[in-house]
Amino acid sequence: MLPMPEHDIDDLDTLRRRIHEFAQARAWDRYHTPKNLAMALSVEAAELLEPFQWLTPEESRELGAEQHEAVRQEIADVLIYLTRLADVLEIDLLEAAADKLALNARKYPVDKAYGNALKHSCPPGDSDFSE
Repeated sequence: MLPMPEHDIDDLDTLRRRIHEFAQARAWDRYHTPKNLAMALSVEAAELLEPFQWLTPEESRELGAEQHEAVRQEIADVLIYLTRLADVLEIDLLEAAADKLALNARKYPVDKAYGNALKHSCPPGDSDFSE
């Protein structure tokens, strides 16, 4: 197998393919079950919190170089596991995200949700914001 170029990934499909090739080259497919990948994704998302622990909201926006790199690495781990999970489950990430954004636009209409950070639960296509 050819060595992987470091910085020529510029879209989700290329990233998905590279992650797939990386796992196959190491015979990791048997470990990459949806359950295991979801668990690993959860762990990586939790690790993303660590550099922010005990910071004020203002400090979290002004990370030092070392903290910024730690966050960058954890975000990469989250993206890699999310992309691999979607690949294994044959979910198109861009389509799923577009569908979810459309659902959220209906669930949180601008005229009722503007400036309101409360979470609301309602059936798809409905809004439970009350006047």
